[in-house]
Amino acid sequence: MNDTSQMKGPHQSEPGGEPGSEKPSGKALWIGVAAAAVVAVVVLVVAVLPAEFGVDPTGAGEATGLSGLADAGELSEAERGALRGEGVFTTYDEAMRYDRREFEIPSYGSLEFKYTLEEGAPLVFNWTSTAPVTIDMHAHPFDGGEALTESYSQGESEGESGVYIAQFTGIHGWYWQNRTLDPVTVTINAAGPFTETTIFDDLGETPEAAAPVD
Repeated sequence: MNDTSQMKGPHQSEPGGEPGSEKPSGKALWIGVAAAAVVAVVVLVVAVLPAEFGVDPTGAGEATGLSGLADAGELSEAERGALRGEGVFTTYDEAMRYDRREFEIPSYGSLEFKYTLEEGAPLVFNWTSTAPVTIDMHAHPFDGGEALTESYSQGESEGESGVYIAQFTGIHGWYWQNRTLDPVTVTINAAGPFTETTIFDDLGETPEAAAPVD
């Protein structure tokens, strides 16, 4: 008769132990502790020091905008505004002007209308048409002419609204083509520091100096 009192089944544990449980080794514990310490140091250096104390040894605080938070509560209004960087408040040499035009484009006719803008100048615009028209919003610089034309919006539309920023000094605007059997009216409203407007149609090129600002 075989003695089975010392035999253990595959799921039987040693006396006093929980089935299937194993104590982590000392090496695994040290690895976990070291990993947690590394994460804590990274958070301290990248986030806490720049935000709370203004100390930014890695440059990450400046890149993420955390560096300015440390002293934001103690800064003057002007200093807090300066932290926003460029582009929040911009002035221009030319006065801001407002322009509203209505053009009637005959059946299968076309018209082009441009504003003269300096590089970096904005143009806030809204135009609508009484029927879909084929459009090409484009610009070309004075230095280089039409050979350097850039197009920004093409297709068929009944209107657009937005802000355009001139990428160079030159003329900037729209070409509208009516491909219907009826006349189409295009209305444009625009505001910006433009100095001149130009109409291109069947009669040729008609420039007009912008009206002086009172």
